[in-house]
Amino acid sequence: MKANEINLNRFLSQSDTQFIIPVYQRNYDWTSAQCLQLFEDIIEVGTKNEMNAHFIGSIVYVHDDVYHASGIRELSIIDGQQRLTTVTLLYVALFAFAEELGNEALKNRINETYLINKFAQNEEKLKLRPTENNDLALKFLLRNDKNEEFKSYSRLIENYDFFKKRIDSENLDVILKGLSKLMFVEISLDRDKDDPQRIFESLNSTGLELSQADLIRNYILMSLSRVNQIKIYEKYWEVIENNAKIISTNTSEVSSFVRDFLTLENKKIPNKSKVYQEFKLKYPTSTLLSLEENLAKLKKLVKHYNKILNPINEPNKLIRKHLEYINRLEVNVSYPFLMQVYDDYENDIVTKEEFIEVLEIIQSFAWRRFIIGLGTNALNKIFMTLYSDIDTTDYIKSLEFALLKKRGSQRFPSNNEVLNTLKEKDIYSIKSKNRLYFLEKLENHNNKEYVQVDGNSNITIEHIFPQNPDDSWFNDLTAEEMQELKENYLNTMANLTLSGNNGSLGNQRFLNKKNMNKDGGEQGYRYSRLWLNRYLSEIDVWNVDKLMERHKILSKRFIEIWRYPELPTVKNKEDEINIFEVQDSTGKKLDYAILFDQKLVFHTISDLYLHLLKTLLELQPETFFSSDLHQKLQLSKSNEGMRRGIELNDTYFVETNLSNENKIGRMKLALEQFGFDDELYIKWREDICEKTLFSVN
Repeated sequence: MKANEINLNRFLSQSDTQFIIPVYQRNYDWTSAQCLQLFEDIIEVGTKNEMNAHFIGSIVYVHDDVYHASGIRELSIIDGQQRLTTVTLLYVALFAFAEELGNEALKNRINETYLINKFAQNEEKLKLRPTENNDLALKFLLRNDKNEEFKSYSRLIENYDFFKKRIDSENLDVILKGLSKLMFVEISLDRDKDDPQRIFESLNSTGLELSQADLIRNYILMSLSRVNQIKIYEKYWEVIENNAKIISTNTSEVSSFVRDFLTLENKKIPNKSKVYQEFKLKYPTSTLLSLEENLAKLKKLVKHYNKILNPINEPNKLIRKHLEYINRLEVNVSYPFLMQVYDDYENDIVTKEEFIEVLEIIQSFAWRRFIIGLGTNALNKIFMTLYSDIDTTDYIKSLEFALLKKRGSQRFPSNNEVLNTLKEKDIYSIKSKNRLYFLEKLENHNNKEYVQVDGNSNITIEHIFPQNPDDSWFNDLTAEEMQELKENYLNTMANLTLSGNNGSLGNQRFLNKKNMNKDGGEQGYRYSRLWLNRYLSEIDVWNVDKLMERHKILSKRFIEIWRYPELPTVKNKEDEINIFEVQDSTGKKLDYAILFDQKLVFHTISDLYLHLLKTLLELQPETFFSSDLHQKLQLSKSNEGMRRGIELNDTYFVETNLSNENKIGRMKLALEQFGFDDELYIKWREDICEKTLFSVN
């Protein structure tokens, strides 16, 4: 590696040289704000005679000392392309201005010194060779044909126009003088002696915000010859970039896709900031053949990923609708699992009906958990390994069984759990898209004519008993009934419906809302074609009894839509329970515990408490001291002042003179701090009077 301070003009004026922007580089993306800063710096240094130079950073390139038959030398730019491209655009704008002035000498000097290799032919003519679309834009600018129009958007053309508007006869000499004073550090790498990828990582470890996908792309392509770079980019990586994108927002999801792919492959979720490192560990650079084999896996799955991100691309109407639902629920952690199921569907391992059933089961699992308030963190671990439990000869039953055997906070909530919660669950205050999902699914179950709720401005959510009822409600209800409806059931499922006439129905008493036909508009429930209003069209009063009756109707529909698998009930093995579900430990002794899927025989909470703290302290000691956890657990380097301090290791003691309830509370604190709230289960002994205790330490 060679590093030199060099004048930018001298660098650009090298004869018979092309500056190649490789396909793995991210697109040129300087904005007008960055162009303005550079332009002002050039004006300043060009104006002030006392300023001999202005430093603008570094340019790093790989040279192979290989020349084409025509004598053109290629330098692959791996850092600094944004600055190099922007300065080139300024010279193109100066070239066009010189042509307008009729200054042939200046025009030819700029063109032949900084923009082209005078005696080269065809593609070797331009000194700067950007990536494909930018290359077309640069050639368009150099043609300077007033009758020609560039058909697509280009940042190069936008920034060229920015400079062109700011160049005039008064500042021309100042700009040229300023450009002549620009300096940068030239870092030249030899592919055979240096490691361009490692140097690139070092250069971009701070400052330049490259995504994990950018780093992976560079890692894949940088070590290849230019011919193979283009081949691999066009055959694989470009396909991945084009498919791992949300169409509606033009947002790249390549980093997320690779993360989900690695999750599927490794059955372990990489940290979002460590995806690149995990990819390197999984796929070290080797032969071109093995690289293609590895990328072929990503290319195959990314086409399914595209449909998961963009359901509109799925041709089957019913599959498309269920994918839309999963997106609305934001069950993104299911994507690794869904990619593989999608691939099984494409390869006829799963039928269309089975695939739809898988999508329904995922919704049922996720939505039931949401209703009863189970945390979403547990879903990461569930979907990370879920495909391993699939028996492709009995796809649906194996999936259902895999989910039903989950315990504690990972469980599949039962009908009773869900329906009891729904009685008083505040549905109205949840996220709008979740609320609309819920009511849209309720409305359309078994309906022949689908009613689009999400995005339909003609349909709104209405409270049957209003948020602000007018006095006419006292004709039907006592003050106590009004209070009960308002305090306990106002925002619940049974008090919500869909209406195309919410503004008209407003706060009026129920009978008025039912029969409203203002100006023949048939606004009332009795005229509604919506299923959710069918029961309302049949009754004449709305009170707690009617609300409970409607709750039963909706509950029956709920368990038909978000069904609980019809397998024999899977109970937690021998009544094992998550430590966070323990309510009362009075007079109880342990039979055993399960920590990190390992069964441990403990008969006292004290033994379990000490074992857990020792395990966590050995696993990750810094977590105790990066928070106040060590204080809450009374962890100390000395047992002085403790009533019963027990040694955890050679350094730390912990207070153990605590009640079982207190020890369990502290275990919960520790597990929460570590993010291990699904890792400890216990089984109480049925014979609590047995005297013999056996501990595993």
